[in-house]
Amino acid sequence: MSRPRYLPMAKLAYHDEAFMESLPARPLRIMAEYLDPLSRIRRENITDTIVMFGSARIKSREEALSAMVHLKKTSRRTQQTADWHRKMASAKRELAMSRYYEDARELSRRITEWAMTLGSDPRRFVICSGGGPGIMEAANRGAHEAGGTSIGLSIQLPHEQRPNRYITPELNVCFHYFFMRKLWFAQLAKALIVFPGGFGTMDELWEMLTLLQTGKLSSHHLILIYGRQYWDKVINWKTMVQAGTMNEREMKLLKFADTVDEAFDRLRADLKHHHLPATDWPGTTRKAREARPRRPGRAKTIV
Repeated sequence: MSRPRYLPMAKLAYHDEAFMESLPARPLRIMAEYLDPLSRIRRENITDTIVMFGSARIKSREEALSAMVHLKKTSRRTQQTADWHRKMASAKRELAMSRYYEDARELSRRITEWAMTLGSDPRRFVICSGGGPGIMEAANRGAHEAGGTSIGLSIQLPHEQRPNRYITPELNVCFHYFFMRKLWFAQLAKALIVFPGGFGTMDELWEMLTLLQTGKLSSHHLILIYGRQYWDKVINWKTMVQAGTMNEREMKLLKFADTVDEAFDRLRADLKHHHLPATDWPGTTRKAREARPRRPGRAKTIV
Protein backbone atom coordinates (compact mmCIF):
# COMPACT_ATOMS: atom_id res chain seq x y z
CA MET A 1 0.00 0.00 0.00
CA SER A 2 1.42 3.35 -1.01
CA ARG A 3 2.15 5.94 1.67
CA PRO A 4 1.18 9.59 1.35
CA ARG A 5 4.00 11.93 0.41
CA TYR A 6 3.53 13.95 3.62
CA LEU A 7 2.20 12.97 7.04
CA PRO A 8 -0.03 15.32 9.08
CA MET A 9 1.93 17.68 11.29
CA ALA A 10 2.50 16.05 14.69
CA LYS A 11 1.52 17.88 17.88
CA LEU A 12 4.19 19.78 19.70
CA ALA A 13 5.11 17.67 22.73
CA TYR A 14 3.96 20.30 25.24
CA HIS A 15 0.59 20.54 23.42
CA ASP A 16 0.10 16.78 23.59
CA GLU A 17 -2.09 16.19 26.65
CA ALA A 18 -1.53 12.43 26.62
CA PHE A 19 2.25 12.93 26.69
CA MET A 20 2.13 15.66 29.35
CA GLU A 21 0.13 13.33 31.61
CA SER A 22 2.51 10.41 31.00
CA LEU A 23 5.24 9.04 33.26
CA PRO A 24 8.12 10.29 31.04
CA ALA A 25 6.75 13.85 31.35
CA ARG A 26 6.71 13.80 35.16
CA PRO A 27 9.87 15.98 35.41
CA LEU A 28 8.13 18.60 33.26
CA ARG A 29 5.09 18.61 35.53
CA ILE A 30 7.29 18.94 38.60
CA MET A 31 9.19 21.82 37.01
CA ALA A 32 5.90 23.53 36.10
CA GLU A 33 4.80 23.34 39.74
CA TYR A 34 7.96 25.20 40.71
CA LEU A 35 7.95 27.82 37.95
CA ASP A 36 4.25 28.75 38.01
CA PRO A 37 4.23 29.90 41.68
CA LEU A 38 7.59 31.59 41.16
CA SER A 39 6.31 33.68 38.25
CA ARG A 40 3.11 34.64 40.09
CA ILE A 41 4.98 35.69 43.24
CA ARG A 42 7.46 37.75 41.23
CA ARG A 43 4.67 39.51 39.35
CA GLU A 44 3.06 40.45 42.67
CA ASN A 45 6.43 41.72 43.98
CA ILE A 46 6.36 39.50 47.09
CA THR A 47 9.58 39.02 49.02
CA ASP A 48 8.54 36.76 51.89
CA THR A 49 5.56 35.16 53.61
CA ILE A 50 4.01 34.22 56.92
CA VAL A 51 2.57 30.72 56.61
CA MET A 52 -0.45 29.67 58.66
CA PHE A 53 -1.26 25.96 59.01
CA GLY A 54 -4.29 24.30 60.63
CA SER A 55 -7.24 21.98 60.20
CA ALA A 56 -9.57 22.25 57.21
CA ARG A 57 -12.36 20.97 59.47
CA ILE A 58 -12.53 23.85 61.94
CA LYS A 59 -15.56 26.03 61.23
CA SER A 60 -16.14 29.72 61.71
CA ARG A 61 -18.10 30.84 64.78
CA GLU A 62 -21.01 31.86 62.55
CA GLU A 63 -21.17 28.48 60.79
CA ALA A 64 -20.85 26.49 64.04
CA LEU A 65 -23.60 28.54 65.73
CA SER A 66 -25.89 28.15 62.74
CA ALA A 67 -25.52 24.35 62.86
CA MET A 68 -26.37 24.29 66.57
CA VAL A 69 -29.41 26.55 66.13
CA HIS A 70 -30.64 24.28 63.33
CA LEU A 71 -30.37 21.23 65.59
CA LYS A 72 -32.22 22.95 68.42
CA LYS A 73 -35.12 23.74 66.10
CA THR A 74 -35.85 20.07 65.43
CA SER A 75 -38.89 18.42 67.03
CA ARG A 76 -38.88 17.18 70.62
CA ARG A 77 -39.29 13.64 69.34
CA THR A 78 -36.16 13.96 67.19
CA GLN A 79 -34.24 15.44 70.11
CA GLN A 80 -34.84 12.27 72.10
CA THR A 81 -32.95 10.06 69.63
CA ALA A 82 -29.35 8.88 70.08
CA ASP A 83 -28.48 10.25 66.63
CA TRP A 84 -29.60 13.76 67.64
CA HIS A 85 -27.49 13.64 70.81
CA ARG A 86 -24.43 12.58 68.78
CA LYS A 87 -24.99 15.47 66.38
CA MET A 88 -25.46 17.92 69.26
CA ALA A 89 -22.23 16.74 70.92
CA SER A 90 -20.45 17.24 67.60
CA ALA A 91 -22.00 20.71 67.19
CA LYS A 92 -20.85 21.73 70.68
CA ARG A 93 -17.33 20.52 69.90
CA GLU A 94 -17.29 22.45 66.62
CA LEU A 95 -18.47 25.59 68.39
CA ALA A 96 -15.70 25.28 70.98
CA MET A 97 -13.07 24.71 68.27
CA SER A 98 -14.36 27.67 66.23
CA ARG A 99 -12.38 29.98 68.54
CA TYR A 100 -9.28 28.91 66.60
CA TYR A 101 -10.86 29.97 63.29
CA GLU A 102 -11.68 33.37 64.72
CA ASP A 103 -8.23 33.71 66.31
CA ALA A 104 -6.50 32.80 63.02
CA ARG A 105 -8.68 35.30 61.17
CA GLU A 106 -7.89 38.11 63.62
CA LEU A 107 -4.18 37.30 63.77
CA SER A 108 -3.93 37.28 59.98
CA ARG A 109 -5.74 40.63 59.81
CA ARG A 110 -3.32 42.20 62.32
CA ILE A 111 -0.23 40.79 60.58
CA THR A 112 -1.44 42.06 57.22
CA GLU A 113 -2.31 45.54 58.50
CA TRP A 114 1.13 45.82 60.10
CA ALA A 115 2.94 44.44 57.03
CA MET A 116 1.18 46.95 54.80
CA THR A 117 2.76 49.80 56.78
CA LEU A 118 6.11 48.55 55.45
CA GLY A 119 5.17 49.48 51.88
CA SER A 120 4.66 47.44 48.72
CA ASP A 121 8.10 47.67 47.09
CA PRO A 122 8.51 44.85 47.82
CA ARG A 123 5.54 43.34 49.66
CA ARG A 124 6.68 41.92 52.98
CA PHE A 125 5.28 39.17 55.20
CA VAL A 126 2.34 38.20 52.97
CA ILE A 127 -0.05 35.66 54.50
CA CYS A 128 0.15 32.22 52.88
CA SER A 129 -2.17 29.27 53.58
CA GLY A 130 -2.99 25.85 52.16
CA GLY A 131 -5.82 27.46 50.23
CA GLY A 132 -8.69 25.31 51.52
CA PRO A 133 -11.40 25.73 54.18
CA GLY A 134 -11.09 25.89 57.97
CA ILE A 135 -7.98 27.57 59.40
CA MET A 136 -6.69 28.07 55.85
CA GLU A 137 -9.78 30.07 54.96
CA ALA A 138 -9.50 32.05 58.19
CA ALA A 139 -5.92 33.06 57.32
CA ASN A 140 -6.84 34.27 53.83
CA ARG A 141 -10.01 35.89 55.14
CA GLY A 142 -8.17 37.97 57.74
CA ALA A 143 -5.74 39.24 55.11
CA HIS A 144 -8.62 40.05 52.76
CA GLU A 145 -10.47 41.97 55.49
CA ALA A 146 -7.32 44.02 56.10
CA GLY A 147 -7.29 44.96 52.41
CA GLY A 148 -4.11 42.98 51.74
CA THR A 149 -2.80 40.29 49.45
CA SER A 150 -2.67 36.60 50.41
CA ILE A 151 -1.50 33.35 48.84
CA GLY A 152 -3.38 30.04 48.67
CA LEU A 153 -1.40 26.87 47.89
CA SER A 154 -4.13 24.27 47.46
CA ILE A 155 -3.66 20.59 46.60
CA GLN A 156 -5.46 18.33 44.13
CA LEU A 157 -7.13 15.57 46.18
CA PRO A 158 -9.35 12.55 45.38
CA HIS A 159 -12.22 14.28 47.21
CA GLU A 160 -13.16 17.79 46.14
CA GLN A 161 -11.59 20.63 48.10
CA ARG A 162 -12.08 23.96 46.42
CA PRO A 163 -9.87 27.00 47.10
CA ASN A 164 -11.51 29.42 49.51
CA ARG A 165 -12.89 32.68 48.15
CA TYR A 166 -10.59 34.99 50.13
CA ILE A 167 -7.35 34.14 48.29
CA THR A 168 -5.97 36.86 46.01
CA PRO A 169 -6.99 35.45 42.58
CA GLU A 170 -3.55 36.00 41.03
CA LEU A 171 -2.02 33.96 43.86
CA ASN A 172 -4.43 31.03 43.79
CA VAL A 173 -2.12 28.08 43.05
CA CYS A 174 -3.02 24.38 42.84
CA PHE A 175 -0.52 21.52 43.17
CA HIS A 176 -0.56 17.84 42.32
CA TYR A 177 2.65 17.01 44.18
CA PHE A 178 2.66 17.41 47.96
CA PHE A 179 6.43 17.87 48.07
CA MET A 180 6.32 20.82 45.66
CA ARG A 181 3.55 22.42 47.68
CA LYS A 182 5.58 22.03 50.88
CA LEU A 183 8.65 23.46 49.17
CA TRP A 184 6.68 26.63 48.43
CA PHE A 185 5.43 26.77 52.01
CA ALA A 186 9.05 26.86 53.14
CA GLN A 187 10.69 28.75 50.27
CA LEU A 188 9.69 32.29 51.25
CA ALA A 189 8.46 31.82 54.82
CA LYS A 190 9.92 33.93 57.62
CA ALA A 191 7.52 32.44 60.18
CA LEU A 192 5.16 29.48 60.44
CA ILE A 193 2.12 29.62 62.71
CA VAL A 194 0.62 26.23 63.49
CA PHE A 195 -3.00 26.10 64.66
CA PRO A 196 -4.74 22.89 65.81
CA GLY A 197 -4.96 20.33 63.04
CA GLY A 198 -4.83 16.69 62.02
CA PHE A 199 -2.67 14.56 59.72
CA GLY A 200 -1.95 17.30 57.18
CA THR A 201 -1.05 19.91 59.79
CA MET A 202 1.14 17.40 61.64
CA ASP A 203 2.90 16.48 58.40
CA GLU A 204 3.63 20.12 57.61
CA LEU A 205 4.75 20.87 61.17
CA TRP A 206 7.23 17.98 61.32
CA GLU A 207 8.53 18.79 57.83
CA MET A 208 9.33 22.37 58.86
CA LEU A 209 10.82 21.32 62.20
CA THR A 210 13.07 18.81 60.43
CA LEU A 211 14.25 21.47 57.96
CA LEU A 212 14.97 23.83 60.85
CA GLN A 213 16.72 21.13 62.91
CA THR A 214 18.97 20.14 60.01
CA GLY A 215 19.82 23.68 58.92
CA LYS A 216 17.83 23.57 55.67
CA LEU A 217 15.85 26.50 57.06
CA SER A 218 17.56 29.46 58.67
CA SER A 219 17.60 29.39 62.46
CA HIS A 220 15.90 32.80 62.30
CA HIS A 221 12.67 31.24 61.04
CA LEU A 222 10.02 31.35 63.75
CA ILE A 223 7.81 28.30 64.34
CA LEU A 224 4.92 29.37 66.54
CA ILE A 225 2.58 26.71 67.97
CA TYR A 226 -0.83 28.22 68.66
CA GLY A 227 -3.06 26.70 71.34
CA ARG A 228 -1.30 24.80 74.13
CA GLN A 229 -4.64 23.42 75.35
CA TYR A 230 -4.81 21.39 72.14
CA TRP A 231 -1.17 20.72 71.29
CA ASP A 232 0.00 19.67 74.77
CA LYS A 233 -2.60 16.89 74.69
CA VAL A 234 -1.66 15.80 71.17
CA ILE A 235 2.14 15.87 71.56
CA ASN A 236 4.02 15.35 74.80
CA TRP A 237 7.13 17.38 74.00
CA LYS A 238 8.66 16.81 77.45
CA THR A 239 8.48 13.03 77.04
CA MET A 240 10.51 13.31 73.84
CA VAL A 241 13.20 15.29 75.70
CA GLN A 242 13.19 12.87 78.63
CA ALA A 243 13.50 9.89 76.27
CA GLY A 244 16.42 11.51 74.45
CA THR A 245 14.67 11.62 71.06
CA MET A 246 14.78 15.41 71.20
CA ASN A 247 17.25 17.58 73.10
CA GLU A 248 16.75 20.83 74.99
CA ARG A 249 18.22 22.90 72.15
CA GLU A 250 15.72 21.43 69.70
CA MET A 251 12.90 22.02 72.17
CA LYS A 252 13.82 25.70 72.08
CA LEU A 253 13.03 25.78 68.37
CA LEU A 254 9.38 25.76 69.39
CA LYS A 255 7.59 28.90 70.53
CA PHE A 256 4.05 28.90 71.89
CA ALA A 257 1.12 31.32 72.07
CA ASP A 258 -2.42 31.06 73.41
CA THR A 259 -3.91 34.43 72.47
CA VAL A 260 -3.90 36.65 69.40
CA ASP A 261 -2.15 39.43 71.35
CA GLU A 262 0.60 37.08 72.51
CA ALA A 263 1.09 35.59 69.04
CA PHE A 264 1.14 38.94 67.26
CA ASP A 265 3.54 40.58 69.71
CA ARG A 266 5.95 37.63 69.57
CA LEU A 267 5.79 37.44 65.79
CA ARG A 268 6.25 41.16 65.20
CA ALA A 269 9.19 41.34 67.63
CA ASP A 270 10.87 38.36 65.97
CA LEU A 271 10.39 39.71 62.45
CA LYS A 272 11.72 43.13 63.43
CA HIS A 273 14.75 41.62 65.14
CA HIS A 274 15.75 39.13 62.44
CA HIS A 275 14.28 40.31 59.15
CA LEU A 276 13.82 44.09 59.23
CA PRO A 277 16.61 46.66 59.45
CA ALA A 278 15.61 49.58 61.67
CA THR A 279 15.24 51.76 58.56
CA ASP A 280 12.16 49.74 57.54
CA TRP A 281 10.20 50.26 60.73
CA PRO A 282 7.07 52.43 60.43
CA GLY A 283 7.78 56.02 61.32
CA THR A 284 11.34 55.99 59.98
CA THR A 285 12.18 59.10 57.95
CA ARG A 286 12.38 58.96 54.17
CA LYS A 287 16.02 60.03 54.31
CA ALA A 288 16.85 57.09 56.57
CA ARG A 289 14.99 54.66 54.29
CA GLU A 290 16.81 55.89 51.22
CA ALA A 291 20.14 55.59 53.02
CA ARG A 292 19.71 51.89 53.72
CA PRO A 293 22.50 49.85 52.09
CA ARG A 294 20.35 47.15 50.47
CA ARG A 295 16.79 45.98 49.91
CA PRO A 296 15.70 43.84 52.86
CA GLY A 297 14.57 40.28 52.68
CA ARG A 298 16.83 39.19 49.82
CA ALA A 299 18.92 36.90 51.98
CA LYS A 300 19.80 33.52 50.53
CA THR A 301 17.03 30.95 50.80
CA ILE A 302 18.41 27.65 52.03
CA VAL A 303 15.54 25.34 51.09
